[in-house]
Amino acid sequence: MDNQPKQPQNQLQLELNQNTKTSYSNLAIISHSRSEFILDFAATLPGLPKALIGDRIIMSPEHAKRLMNALFDNVSKYEAQFGVIDLAGGKGPQPGTTFNLGDFGPLGGGSKS
Repeated sequence: MDNQPKQPQNQLQLELNQNTKTSYSNLAIISHSRSEFILDFAATLPGLPKALIGDRIIMSPEHAKRLMNALFDNVSKYEAQFGVIDLAGGKGPQPGTTFNLGDFGPLGGGSKS
């Protein structure tokens, strides 16, 4: 009889190859249509007028919801281990810590009347 532990049939094995691209992002812009979600990941640096989009991920609404649930689960686990993530740096809401993309008009340009 085989003494090897049995793996679940639906288990997916992942492999990180040497050519896998790694990116840093401190800004994500998310938009959607009826059939897809578009996630643009950018890096913005102090004093620079532009944020450079390094990666664009397009996914179905179902996969976007799975990603949202996975992020929620992982942030909850992180906070249980390391404490609550303070988005305001412990000083309460600060100007510029959040913004509404609708205030920027199409493609981040334009102005509000």
